[in-house]
Amino acid sequence: MDIRELEIFLVVAEQLHFGRASRMCGLSPSALTRTIQRLEDQVERELFVRNRRSVRLSAVGEQFYQYAREAVQQWYSFKQIIREEQSIAGSLSIYASLTAVYSILPRVLENYRQRYPKVQLELTTGAAEQALSLLSSGEIDLVVAAVPTSKRAQLNILPLLTTPLVFIAPAQIDPALDPRNAGQLDLSVAPLVLPQQGLSRERVDQWFRSNQVTPNISSEVSGNEALISLVSLGGGIGVVPQLVWESSPLRPKVRVINDAPKLEAYEVALCCNRQSLLVPSVRSFWELAQQRHDLVTI
Repeated sequence: MDIRELEIFLVVAEQLHFGRASRMCGLSPSALTRTIQRLEDQVERELFVRNRRSVRLSAVGEQFYQYAREAVQQWYSFKQIIREEQSIAGSLSIYASLTAVYSILPRVLENYRQRYPKVQLELTTGAAEQALSLLSSGEIDLVVAAVPTSKRAQLNILPLLTTPLVFIAPAQIDPALDPRNAGQLDLSVAPLVLPQQGLSRERVDQWFRSNQVTPNISSEVSGNEALISLVSLGGGIGVVPQLVWESSPLRPKVRVINDAPKLEAYEVALCCNRQSLLVPSVRSFWELAQQRHDLVTI
């Protein structure tokens, strides 16, 4: 059973006249009859009730008509999509952290490369806290970033996942055992390794203000991966998204502090400026990411 056979069936079903249908399809009456017979053999039921005076669809033919019409429509819709995909060209720039590249984007990037081979893909990795500034400046088309509430009205945002923010320490060190902590974690005493900027820094600074704590900041770094590296070397206590810690090759050397303060979770999203979705290469990536996200969340 192929699309051409289904198209012939639809003509016969709509005309209910084999002679007229054969002329419309450019087939001899015998060739058209053989096509209908092949379909009936595959369905194993009569599709038409015929006599010398009339032709009408059988009950099974009515059902098959709906199937054939939908199948043909879907086939031509698919062909149109393929034509549109083949015509999309240009470039697409994406900025994401190493964690996002390893754990969030691989399948979308792979599918995008397969569907849109004419698009030059430019992937830049770096500190997550720099993503939104690069997007605002127009240097990058799409970013994977944690988006604070204040930025939401300015961007197109596709939420991808939510991950807690956690305090981490070197695997072999319990900060609470520091004599200065009196058996409990004291963030005014313990040396801290914090991001220079970004949502993680905003959340932990907010906690310090709310709890009237003056932090003992020993180091400030750019990038969650760099922060984990410094903590693993004994540089102090850090704050990172749990997803970053779970994906890090240094995870065996760093542990989560279970009795640390609880910070507001960290929502990771694909973001772009509102006008960017008018660009075909950007819109096609966005739609593909949205499809992948729907598959994951169903």
